[in-house]
Amino acid sequence: MRLLTSTLFALIIAGAVGLGLTYFALTRGAAFGALTIGSWTAWPKTGTADADPYARASIARTGQLPVALGDGVSFTAKNDDTGKPLDGRCDVVLSGVTPAARFWTLSLYNNDGELIANSVDRYGFSSQEILRRADGSFEITVSPRANSGNWLPTGGIDHYTLVLRLYDTAVGVATKAGREVPMPAIETRTCPEDPTRSKP
Repeated sequence: MRLLTSTLFALIIAGAVGLGLTYFALTRGAAFGALTIGSWTAWPKTGTADADPYARASIARTGQLPVALGDGVSFTAKNDDTGKPLDGRCDVVLSGVTPAARFWTLSLYNNDGELIANSVDRYGFSSQEILRRADGSFEITVSPRANSGNWLPTGGIDHYTLVLRLYDTAVGVATKAGREVPMPAIETRTCPEDPTRSKP
């Protein structure tokens, strides 16, 4: 009887740990074959028949269709270039250029994968509407406060994710993980003072 109870207890613990690790993998994007360039990460095989089981389970859970590898690749960023999580209360600036692509879009999502409501109904930019400098580079301000030029409102939420989708590009097909291609830099410029921080 004691052996049966111990065995049953061990099976329950093993099942709970297994389910917990699986849930963690699905919610934190722990798919295999990641391509990381700076603060940006993509999983090129997610939209192919070679997608790993975790990627397939994540797609089934969220219901979001990935960009097929033949069409392009989707990069996400949850932190700036220093590793600081993207905070919707701060002014974050994306600057530089993107890899060669026929078309690209940049969108902003909350942690649940939903577009963020804002007063101007602006949820992203595309390569056709972005304002550029003379050399072809651009600068996008992601901020809760209105800015001139390319402004993407955050609605003041705590954390968000940027998604850069590149269409008709060689990135992810001909690019290896260790090879650098130009990706927009992400810099947190200004942040409101944390009210919980004690003053001297």
